[in-house]
Amino acid sequence: MNQPYPSTILPAGVRSRFVRGVNGLDVHVLEAGYETLGRPCVLLLHGFPELAYSWRKVMRPLADAGYHVIAPDQRGYGRTTGWSAEYDGDVDSFRILQMVRDAMALISALGYRHVAAVIGHDFGSPVAAWSALVRPDIFRSVVLMSAPFGGPPPLPFDTDRQGSPATIPDVHAGLAALDRPRKHYQWYYSERHADADMRQCPQGLHAFLRAYYHMKSADWPENRPYRLGGWMASELAKLPTYYVMDLDQDMAATVAPHMPTDGQIAACAWLPDEELRVYSEEYGRVGFQGGLQWYRCGTGARQAAELQLFSGRTIDVPSAFIAGASDWGVYQRPGDFERMQGQACTQMVDCQLLPGAGHWVQQEQPEAVSRLLVDFVQRHGAR
Repeated sequence: MNQPYPSTILPAGVRSRFVRGVNGLDVHVLEAGYETLGRPCVLLLHGFPELAYSWRKVMRPLADAGYHVIAPDQRGYGRTTGWSAEYDGDVDSFRILQMVRDAMALISALGYRHVAAVIGHDFGSPVAAWSALVRPDIFRSVVLMSAPFGGPPPLPFDTDRQGSPATIPDVHAGLAALDRPRKHYQWYYSERHADADMRQCPQGLHAFLRAYYHMKSADWPENRPYRLGGWMASELAKLPTYYVMDLDQDMAATVAPHMPTDGQIAACAWLPDEELRVYSEEYGRVGFQGGLQWYRCGTGARQAAELQLFSGRTIDVPSAFIAGASDWGVYQRPGDFERMQGQACTQMVDCQLLPGAGHWVQQEQPEAVSRLLVDFVQRHGAR
């Protein structure tokens, strides 16, 4: 559907439109603060399974602070077109550096040489991180949300003198061999059937998304995250099943037992059913495969080898991290949260874990997130 959203589903002052010819895409964007020319730009990058719409609650506060705020449906999502939804399509076009190029091309099409800040949530967080690492002249400050950035993949070091590095145990074989056999969700998302599992699930796509959003939010009482001991099967098995799944279940079956009651749904002020309907209608129309291609790149060897070109590089622009205190995503890759603060980001000025929020932090606690974002961009964003 190459039509903008009707204004009735958007907050006042936020509009939906298209930017054509962006790195081979026609990009659907939500936009705020567009009325005044010459404002510095803030770019918001969503994650999975989300849309530009995920930023609806924080766009006006940023615009009211004096910024032109742009939130695109990223490649593979929503109303942005020009990408293939086929499993056997061009997977390489979903590599992380292609996403950086998409971001660069979008702001260039809008007439900007740089942005005041790039802000990414979930899978948008690594896109924002790599944007700031690869092109700090363009992405002059960065906020990462819910997914820590532990730095580029390292190259084996000093192997000539010390010999080949020790073989790393196959964590996936280890998970499958547990007394309660398990599998990692990112590798499940890389499988051919994952899109159909969710899109055509028995409970219906809208109910699936309701249970998925609920189970990863602060509303689900089992979300009490803590640091894990390492990237090993025995530690990863401590993660909730939406991250480390039972081996014989798909994602729709994983979240179905945790479907909130009708009363809980009615009381969910951060995601009323009419707002969830925006997601379910979009994913019902285009499916999940575009977003799942990102996972296929992330679990494959080719992208990791490409990113080793940046081994040892750091993010040297001002940075911050925001997540929910009930978000297991902070710790799902053991060590990344600590490496981000101690090594990967050399100018991290703030790191906040917000009470009352799980994984969907900018939707669950929009006022607190808006205050943090406005403060960061005003203090550290480029003009």
